[in-house]
Amino acid sequence: MLDTHARKYVQPSIDKTASFFLNKGRTANEITIVALIVGVSTSIFYVLGYPVLAVVMLWLSGFLDAVDGTMARHTKTSPFGTVMDITFDRVVEIAMIVAIAYVHPEVVFPLLLLSVSIVISMTIFLVVGAVSEKAGIKSFYYQAGVAERTEGFILFSIMLLFPDFLLWSTLLFFGVELFTGIQRFMEAKRIL
Repeated sequence: MLDTHARKYVQPSIDKTASFFLNKGRTANEITIVALIVGVSTSIFYVLGYPVLAVVMLWLSGFLDAVDGTMARHTKTSPFGTVMDITFDRVVEIAMIVAIAYVHPEVVFPLLLLSVSIVISMTIFLVVGAVSEKAGIKSFYYQAGVAERTEGFILFSIMLLFPDFLLWSTLLFFGVELFTGIQRFMEAKRIL
């Protein structure tokens, strides 16, 4: 929801960063790889006991993830770049879930539920994008929902920074993600 409705407020800084990297001869795929490395470092820092640094790296990876897409749209998008982008986003998310489970094994089952809800929601998102004839600014039909990347980052940040509320924040994330999957499924029925 925030990605769809609030992007216009951060897009100028994303555009400037994308232009900076393009002027330095960097490609969108290179920034996608950097975003992956920064994103996975979130999990490493969390396991090592640096939750604040982990959250900073999480948001930096998300910013770079937005920058790489802008770079691609200013040059030439590639289908493989899209595959890398979506796959690496899931790797970062799963790495965080595994890190949280490692540090807090008492919430493994809620984290499993969260993982399942992400798989369901992303499956619907990707299948609708693949079979939809609608085209957007991205290289596939982007199906908005209550839980987009920014909402996920907010919830992950709460999970990382407030371990006393980890069970409840994980269950909230699970519920929001499941609701998003249902929302996307209903939209798919309507548009397809």
